[in-house]
Formats: sequence, C-alpha cells, structure tokens
Amino acid sequence: MFSGLRSVGLRLFSMATETYVSGTHSAAFITCPNMKVAKEIARDVVQKKLAACVNIIPQITSVYEWKGNIEEDDEVLLMIKTRSTTVGVLAEYVRSVHPYEVAEVISLPIDQGNPPYLKWLSEMVPEKKP
Repeated sequence: MFSGLRSVGLRLFSMATETYVSGTHSAAFITCPNMKVAKEIARDVVQKKLAACVNIIPQITSVYEWKGNIEEDDEVLLMIKTRSTTVGVLAEYVRSVHPYEVAEVISLPIDQGNPPYLKWLSEMVPEKKP
C-alpha cells in the first residue's frame, strides 16, 4: 500500500515541480499517398532529430479541391511531435522528399501535456533557432 502511495506522491510532485511553457512543442500533420511513403518520412524525421515520435494513422479519406475539381483520395496521416522551433526545418525537409506537388504540412502548438513526456520530447529533438 505504501509503495502505491509513494508512486502517486512522486507523480504528483513531478507534475507540480515541472513547468511547461505552452507552445514549446507542436503536433504537425502530414498526409501521404500510401504507407510506404508515410513510413519512409516517419523514420527519416525521427532519425534526423526533427521529431521525437511519429504516429502513422492509416486509411483516412481526404476530400479537397485541386485544380478546379473536387477530389477524394485515400491517404495516410502522420502525426508528428516536435519542438515548435523545428517545424520550419521539418516542413522544408518534407517538401524536399514528398511526392505531392503541394505537401500538406501543418502544425498546432501543444498547450499542455504529461510533463515527463514533454521533457522526453525536448530531450529527443534539439532546439532549433527560428
């Protein structure tokens, strides 16, 4: 029983003493035409320290207008966790390797999260100057 209480106490202490500045990290989203391209980009951005983690979400359907036509395509979505200061470099890299004429690279700032996870994210992705 005491070890359980100790564990909860340590987690609460960690959460209370960790400070996080909203927007330090971002979740970036990229659509890919297939799983092969998605896995290649995911591995590359993690290996290049442009992302700490990439979730590959298969089988999404995108509906959009392109060159005057309404299109509907099956795609794969990448959800990339990175530093906000790295998003520009990430987008530049994706544009250089992505097969689409206009690659979707968008990001949203992370407002809050699990402090140990956010700390790990910071350790995995070195700070880039904007």
